[in-house]
Amino acid sequence: MNTGFKPGGVVVPMITPVTEEGGLDEPALDRLVEFLIAGGVHGIFVMGTTGEGVSIPRRYRRTLVQRTVDRVGGRVRVYAGIGDAHPREIAAGNDYLRAGADAVVARPPISIDPGKIASWYRSLLDGLTGPLILYNMPLMSLVSIPLEAVEKLAGHPRLAGIKDSENNPRRLKATLQRFGGRRDFSVFVGVGALMEKGLRLGADGIVPSVANLVPGVCCRLYAAARRANWTEAKSCFLRMNAVSAIYQNGRALGESLAALKAAAHCRGLCAPHVLPPLRPLPPRELEALRGAMRRLSLLNGGT
Repeated sequence: MNTGFKPGGVVVPMITPVTEEGGLDEPALDRLVEFLIAGGVHGIFVMGTTGEGVSIPRRYRRTLVQRTVDRVGGRVRVYAGIGDAHPREIAAGNDYLRAGADAVVARPPISIDPGKIASWYRSLLDGLTGPLILYNMPLMSLVSIPLEAVEKLAGHPRLAGIKDSENNPRRLKATLQRFGGRRDFSVFVGVGALMEKGLRLGADGIVPSVANLVPGVCCRLYAAARRANWTEAKSCFLRMNAVSAIYQNGRALGESLAALKAAAHCRGLCAPHVLPPLRPLPPRELEALRGAMRRLSLLNGGT
């Protein structure tokens, strides 16, 4: 059993506001945090895939965690991504925990032998001083965390759960059948298209990138699911899909992250700047995106 840390709810994988020169835009970060908390989110996840975590210069990472923790001020939980470069990331993870992060999140190394994933994570867990959430995202790591590996790790005192971002409905169902409902382990759905399904099956929470734009809608989906009001949940889910389509559809992952940052810019939250190797949305696409947001009533404070 872990120490009673049971995360859940809507955890937003926060975009990382940066300046044109690539530095951390701290005033925009403060603004974004307040927007998300006002929307009702239960947690903020910094330096994840949506936050361009692998591209953030190391000299800014601790500052990003500390600034977020300070601005949050204990109102919601803060999760920090540590990438996959074990064992160096053990020190970084413990530094983020000292800075006030409630838990760290780590995906396995790129193309690791699936049979070695359990031992890799166990070594990481043994070196950390606080909770860890597994991050399954084959699109980035080129490997899927076997459920057998999760079973071997279950019960470790610092293992808090898994964020599953594999777009595989059968795996999601199997994951929740095996690990759902545990008091010492949480299952988060990280794929937007599967979030309603996951909540129906008993997921503890969701990690929607679209919460950067419409946090309140995402929280209403979660609340409706908790009440088993599936009519309201479906309505919220459809709204989330319509909003996410303006930055995701027809774009590769990196392009969609740049488009999401541009959409947040249109909402007045931050500048549209991204970190290399990403490139900002071209002006023509930015205007098309702004038009799509206007049609969805997302400008001027709309939800």
